This record gives sequence, C-alpha cells and structure tokens, in this order.
Amino acid sequence: MRNTNMKTNSIGRRKTASARVRLLKGKGESVINGKNIEHYFVNKVDRLLISKVFDLVGLTDKYYFSAKVAGGGKSGQIAAIVHGIARAIVKIDKEKYKSLLKKAGYLKRDPRERQRRMVGTGGKSRRKKQSPKR
Repeated sequence: MRNTNMKTNSIGRRKTASARVRLLKGKGESVINGKNIEHYFVNKVDRLLISKVFDLVGLTDKYYFSAKVAGGGKSGQIAAIVHGIARAIVKIDKEKYKSLLKKAGYLKRDPRERQRRMVGTGGKSRRKKQSPKR
C-alpha cells in the first residue's frame, strides 16, 4: 500500500478533453480550473457523475480533488475528470479499488472521437449533397 498522505496525480482523457487530477487526503473543496466545483459545473447531474466515483469506493469524505481540464465540451470534460479520479484512486491502493472501478467501467478510456469531415459530402461527415428534384 502506498503512503496516502501524499498527493496522488493522474491524467484522464475523453474525446478532445484532457484532465490533470490531483487527489488530496482530507476534507476540502474540490476545485476545477481554479473554480469551485459548484461554479464550474452548475448542473447538479454533472456534479453527481463526479461524486459517483468516490461513492463507489467509499472515499466520499476522505478525499477531495483539484483538476486542470482543457479542451472538449462540458460532457467530455466531466468524463475526463472522472477517468482521472478513478486512475488516481487506483494509485492509492491497487488491490482494494482496481477491481471495483474496472467493473464499473471508470478505468476504461472511452475511445470514441468525432468523425472527420469527408471530402465531397457537402458539409459534415455523413451528410450527402442534396439531389435535384426535377
């Protein structure tokens, strides 16, 4: 088991979003890009997705996090932060938490990316040019 008094760093990714997560022991305010989590993610459902990881392993009041996230939209950023938190929790105690987080799907990096625009489609990736009616 690792010394849990130290900071645990990890990186999480989703689509084009990348999050550097620092997991800290104790009670404190979770911060994303220098803002409180309530100010960065105004929607309660978004904050609930992040807190689910801590609830799963039973570390809700024992740890808090600080994250720097860049790129992507809000949903990609949330998934990147969740991925980073899960990886940091595994660094704390691999034997205890890895199987729980892996079974829940938090350790897998979601590889789905935006499909590139195809040549000759007349717009986005799957759009086709409109054919004339007459």
